[in-house]
Amino acid sequence: MPNEKDNPNVIAPPPLIFLSGLLVGVFISWFYPRSILPPSVSPLAGVFLIVAGIAFIVAAILKMRRAATDVEPWKPTTVIIDDGVFAFSRNPIYLGMASIYLGVSFLFDSFWCLPSLVLVLLVIHYGVIVREEKYLTRKFGNEYLNYKIRVRRWI
Repeated sequence: MPNEKDNPNVIAPPPLIFLSGLLVGVFISWFYPRSILPPSVSPLAGVFLIVAGIAFIVAAILKMRRAATDVEPWKPTTVIIDDGVFAFSRNPIYLGMASIYLGVSFLFDSFWCLPSLVLVLLVIHYGVIVREEKYLTRKFGNEYLNYKIRVRRWI
């Protein structure tokens, strides 16, 4: 890859993409409130999803730090990690962010965050993940392609 940048050229930082969608959903809910789940279930489900999302993200970041590769997708990747949470998901950090997003939606009982999540996941897919996968295929070749065969994108 001598003439190419050593990064996937993602369109924006993924946390910013998730936060933007969440804020749009909360904003719409402010004017047109609509519930997701019964009040007795929503907060409990929200806390569970937030804790699960944080656990996924922390586990992935710790694994990446130990492997001495950058967490930020706009920086070079130095190694393919295929154990720990990366043995179950090729994108455990994005899975964690989606879980936190859903958890916050449930905690605020905001139905309008759900359609926004669909848009967020489309942006994450095409603007981040597809670019990362092309980059990793160019950089690591068969090692990454074999990993893609063994491990699902999300779960």
